[in-house]
Amino acid sequence: MAEAVYILCALTSIACAVLLLRGYFRSGLRLLLWSGLCFVALAVSNVLLFVDLVLVGPEMDLSLWRSTIALVGVATLLYGLIWDTQ
Repeated sequence: MAEAVYILCALTSIACAVLLLRGYFRSGLRLLLWSGLCFVALAVSNVLLFVDLVLVGPEMDLSLWRSTIALVGVATLLYGLIWDTQ
């Protein structure tokens, strides 16, 4: 059951990233770009979560990579919110 939740979270993040980036390419609003990039990073983090806990198992710990990628995504959104205002 946990595997299904991990996959659904990754798919949701990917869908949000696609929709946000598609909206950016249509309208050119920079906030959509930063939000889309954030969700790309969060999607990668969710995929790594699935790989870490389901595919790899306890042999390898990818938690540092997952956390770093999620931090980069949130920092990207924070940068867009603070310094790229119009």
